[in-house]
Amino acid sequence: MSTTKWITDPAHSEILFKVKHLMITNVKGEFRNFEASIDGENFETAPINLTIQADSIFTNNNDRDNHLKSADFFDVEKFNEINFKGTSIKKVDDNNFKLTGDLTMKGIAQPVTLDVEYGGPMTDPYGNQKIGFSVNGKIKRSDWGLTWNTALETGGVMVSEEVRISAEMQFTKQA
Repeated sequence: MSTTKWITDPAHSEILFKVKHLMITNVKGEFRNFEASIDGENFETAPINLTIQADSIFTNNNDRDNHLKSADFFDVEKFNEINFKGTSIKKVDDNNFKLTGDLTMKGIAQPVTLDVEYGGPMTDPYGNQKIGFSVNGKIKRSDWGLTWNTALETGGVMVSEEVRISAEMQFTKQA
């Protein structure tokens, strides 16, 4: 028996993050290389998997990107992938859900719960069946060993503990 499989449409999907810098402004970034899949017709019960290439991080600053790739942060030489495996999804209302799963970075798996808005199904002009989701959440970076920081003379730290995650994910149904 074959199972329906949905895979990301990379031209219409993105994974972004924001973190406070100097406790006064946000620095934004993204991961440019990732794949996600939903294995089943009903996304409320289907396995959901995401793999991000950690070295695809981009913040529009080469020095910062290289620092984030270093052992101070993602250590991409040892841990080239960030993975998410969905373990449950709970309906909040017709279009909103809570997705819980295990997020693995730097070899450390921690449970996270993300807010998901279901955009619905659509058929594109080429006959491809699509579904779309907006995903938002917050994580505490030290839970994954991302602890590098510098104390500021005026109080506070250079990089906040909280990281806000935002993703737009469009999936295409596979034949």
